[in-house]
Amino acid sequence: MTVELIIRTIATMLIAYLLGSLSPAIIITYMSTGKDIRTMGSGNAGFTNVLRSVGTWQAVLTIVCDYLKGIIAVLIGWWIFSALTVTNDVAPIEYVKYGRYLAGLFVILGHTFPIYYGFKGGKGVVTANALMLVVDWRVFLLIVATFLIIFFATKIISLGSVACAALYPVYTLLVTYFLDYLPYLNTENELRFRFVLISTACAFVVGLLVIIMHKENIQRLFDGKEKRIKAKASK
Repeated sequence: MTVELIIRTIATMLIAYLLGSLSPAIIITYMSTGKDIRTMGSGNAGFTNVLRSVGTWQAVLTIVCDYLKGIIAVLIGWWIFSALTVTNDVAPIEYVKYGRYLAGLFVILGHTFPIYYGFKGGKGVVTANALMLVVDWRVFLLIVATFLIIFFATKIISLGSVACAALYPVYTLLVTYFLDYLPYLNTENELRFRFVLISTACAFVVGLLVIIMHKENIQRLFDGKEKRIKAKASK
């Protein structure tokens, strides 16, 4: 690993983490009610708890801001790695994609364990979805379709979130292998199989993190006690 690559890697991780540590749920709830969202409802600093405990427009603003910070962080990672001059036998397009995954992972870590708020944040679902959108729109569409089917069938956001987190590496493997790797297998512009493996591994880590942060929800799902979505009327 070159010095340039190390510097760009550290810069991407640091910027993404600090950006991810900004919590729209905490900020918007405090500005709206003077309270800490983490002392309300489920105690989670995320869209669903804001929707249930504060109101609809606050929840909408929360999800928009969470999405934007995820997109901005991944785009920054994309930009930082796109300027990499040494490839070390790795295709430039691969480095760009790895930069996106790296930024996405650390913006999710920042969202989940924010340095500004005592390392107690949200569960990273919306921010992870923003990562999926910027990294690969094809996987993003599969994830969104899966979530909508599950949500409209059950009205349980956590069930859709956990299912999509588990399927994220599966969808990534299928899309990168069949649509990215195989079509270029016998051309000079081929993406190496390493790209498929690393992309799948990155998606697995992101999905696993989201699942771990939903461990209490998973237990309630098994117990049949997980609440269905119901917004609190805005004041």
